[in-house]
Amino acid sequence: MSQNVYDVLMERGFIEQCTHPEEVRELLGKESVTFYIGFDATADSLTAGHFLTIMAMMHMQKAGHRPIALLGGGTTMVGDPSGKSDMRKIMTRETIEHNAQCFYKQLSRFLDFDSDKAIVANNADWLLNLNYVDFLREVGAHFSVNRMLTAECYKQRMEKGLTFFEFNYMVMQSYDFLKLNQLYNCQMQLGGNDQWSNIIGGVELIRRKENKPAFGLTFKLLTTSDGIKMGKTMKGAVWLDPDKTSPYEFYQYWRNIEDVKVEECLGLLTFLPMEEVRRLGALEGSQINQAKEVLAYEITKIVHGEEEARKAQEAARALFVKGATTDDMPTTSYAREELEAGKDILSLLVETKLAPTRSEARRLVQQGGVIVNEEKVTDIAKTFGMADLNAEGALIIRKGKKGYHKVKLQ
Repeated sequence: MSQNVYDVLMERGFIEQCTHPEEVRELLGKESVTFYIGFDATADSLTAGHFLTIMAMMHMQKAGHRPIALLGGGTTMVGDPSGKSDMRKIMTRETIEHNAQCFYKQLSRFLDFDSDKAIVANNADWLLNLNYVDFLREVGAHFSVNRMLTAECYKQRMEKGLTFFEFNYMVMQSYDFLKLNQLYNCQMQLGGNDQWSNIIGGVELIRRKENKPAFGLTFKLLTTSDGIKMGKTMKGAVWLDPDKTSPYEFYQYWRNIEDVKVEECLGLLTFLPMEEVRRLGALEGSQINQAKEVLAYEITKIVHGEEEARKAQEAARALFVKGATTDDMPTTSYAREELEAGKDILSLLVETKLAPTRSEARRLVQQGGVIVNEEKVTDIAKTFGMADLNAEGALIIRKGKKGYHKVKLQ
């Protein structure tokens, strides 16, 4: 018998919180369960941030469960209050509809929507024509304001001032779960751990109003070791659309993640067996770069296909490993005594014209935008000398995604 998908998700590091762990595990082991995840259509492409939840949906569908991808055509009309101010720009219905279609197209690459194996729904269908008074009577009556104010998402915003809309968001999302339960017998809502309060709202609304079981489960949020959400670069989001983030840039993003995050990302964002994940995660020193290559290749293969993953890997290797394409790279030569004495990273950036000033060079290093011979440089005082030259006797300095420079002996 195949492994229970709850155990798979647990072992791979997805599950953060669950409303009824024993019941959920038992349910997922004995029948096909319809579940949903919501996507607010705030852009015309999904991002690397969405990818973790998409992977969870793929695991669930492979185990015989039915995903509903709920597009937020209604909720996007106002914007998710948990976003920053620039996420809340008012968008036209046409733009939202276009974005929702783009999401559906992308999700179709990962999920099988044929023969009702997965469903796409849009909360515009029931939210945009609601009668406000009826909604208050039918749904609002089931929510305790005192209880809502204890939710983490509201507590954080109370200090800055909580708008009436933000207060409604939990009720709207809970209503989505109720509607999906009525329309498709949807029994579970899944989402990022920041959605926990909203998910509980929906679970309790169904249990009270319909007197039926409903469940919620949240996933780990992918963050850097500093607690910043992963999937962001100096240029902005890492998109799943190849026209917005090229497969090469996408590959390079994962190739350059922090060492401490490699095993976690292999578990969450690839389908590699867990023994292989643990083996790769245990590699140390420069060997961890092998694990990063595997990670970048596997994720790029899932998102962009095997051929694009192979091309991205070959391009990265040609540049960093074989030095095959470094001949036409801008080059600066130093006398042996200069390199023996050591050159600090800020001087190197200015002298190779990768940065116009030392202060700009300092900012680049501090923001994580400088990589020398495949290693990210985070210390502004870091110096490089003869011992740091690669196999072809050079330092390959990279600024951001496209600024390359070779430093070699005269």
